[in-house]
Amino acid sequence: MLFEHKVANACTSAGGGKIVHESQIPFDKLKSEDWVGPWTRAFMDLLKQLPQGLKDNISSLCIDGTSSTALLVDSRRGDILAPTKIYNEDQGADAFEATKAIAPEWHCARGSTSTLAKLINWHNSGTWQQAKEDGYSPVLLHHADWLASLLTGRRDTSDWNNTLKLGYDPEAQCYPDWLLAQPYAGLLPPRVLEPGKAVGTVTDQMAELTGLPKACTVCAGTSDSTSAFIAAGVQGPGEAVTSLGSTFAPKLLSKTRVDNAFYGVYSQRIGDSWLVGGASNTGGAVLKEFFTSDQLKELSAQIDPDQPSGLDYYPLTKPGERFPVNDPHLEPRLTPRPESDVLFLHGMLEGMANIEARAYGLLRELGAAPLTKVYTAGGGSKNPAWLKIREKKLGVPVVASTQVEAAYGSALLAQRRAAMPV
Repeated sequence: MLFEHKVANACTSAGGGKIVHESQIPFDKLKSEDWVGPWTRAFMDLLKQLPQGLKDNISSLCIDGTSSTALLVDSRRGDILAPTKIYNEDQGADAFEATKAIAPEWHCARGSTSTLAKLINWHNSGTWQQAKEDGYSPVLLHHADWLASLLTGRRDTSDWNNTLKLGYDPEAQCYPDWLLAQPYAGLLPPRVLEPGKAVGTVTDQMAELTGLPKACTVCAGTSDSTSAFIAAGVQGPGEAVTSLGSTFAPKLLSKTRVDNAFYGVYSQRIGDSWLVGGASNTGGAVLKEFFTSDQLKELSAQIDPDQPSGLDYYPLTKPGERFPVNDPHLEPRLTPRPESDVLFLHGMLEGMANIEARAYGLLRELGAAPLTKVYTAGGGSKNPAWLKIREKKLGVPVVASTQVEAAYGSALLAQRRAAMPV
């Protein structure tokens, strides 16, 4: 199962990775309530949608979610002790400076939206201290951790990748000394597991409520981006997945860990390998400023990918870029605009392909594995002309992912890492 900001997805697979059931529930929180209510309802609705005959045979289950979405929870009874902090919720300059004061210069926990910044704000506001005075035992959980706890009753467990922006070291498999020395260290999830490892089994109460077997194992999850990577079917180091949505996110499997805060590059652990990636501000959002979906399809069909456009674009919706160029003032470059919309789109697609090639080149310069193949997920995977342009720029095969739903990666992860690329 995969829980993102406004949609929940479920995917059930059998042996060999065959999909036997899929469902999706979009949701929005009401202005008067926290995210916990919508998440709970969507979670229960997804489980109810599973045919009982299928539920009877579910042996393992994994819940993944957007990293850096965090809750403050009572570890004994499960009470929610503070409003949820969403993944992209800016915690302000003071929290940002506090992360920089304690986390290493290269660490992805340094940031105003990191989980560490959220924990610092709960500390600075006295939220967890007041909860302790009121008799609670506060602990920080990511929303995937919390949803899993509804099934297992365990409110002490997270995973390698969701805890990364909190400060956890997946290589040493422990919290670093600089984090344990902080006054809020007692709020860290005490049990951090490799994604796919068993957290526990479904409680009697939840088995009766959901129809899941009591023997069903709930596995440690991972972040949504890692789940999508697993779903793509990557086989080994050097292979990558480029997600082409509103923005552009390249992720490369490597035996070498690479972290570089200047470019926003960090590594998530997958088995004995590392998923190295960053995020650019170019992507589909730029295209949609100029063209509708129908226009993109019609114009793309007229592009000759074997002929260069002769244009030199850097497509952005507004000034500012971080990866593969770190320049908060970088201006979009979309001129000169030719009279032909086909040529204009051709130039934009080439510009994005150049950015992608530069991104993978930078990952290599920083120490990651050399690129050998790229799988594509997102809307851009359905554009044959763009795939061909990218293949020429990257110099490696570029293919559309056969499975594009990150929830499928969650299902594979629940199969005890049998399909993990290690």
